[in-house]
Amino acid sequence: MPLPPFIEALAERDPEFYRAVKAVAETAMAPGALDAKTKTLITLALDAAHGASEGVAVLAKQARELGASEEEIREALRLAYFVAGNGVLAAGGAAYR
Repeated sequence: MPLPPFIEALAERDPEFYRAVKAVAETAMAPGALDAKTKTLITLALDAAHGASEGVAVLAKQARELGASEEEIREALRLAYFVAGNGVLAAGGAAYR
């Protein structure tokens, strides 16, 4: 999985930190209990929840290349909205205390 350009830019700006960040990314995305498609769908949902639209586009393309269906992508995005939206509802409850 290629790293985002803003991380790759660290290679020149801060090579030591780049190596550390790259190692974390490689560890997180390495084969394990979750397959590559599932990990990509999770990162897509997290990017969507953080408003990283460029990351969502790249990750959706990667997910499709890994065999993700449009329904799987839709469900990942629905989960991102559900989790992110619940934070608003939970915090909004403070208005009624």
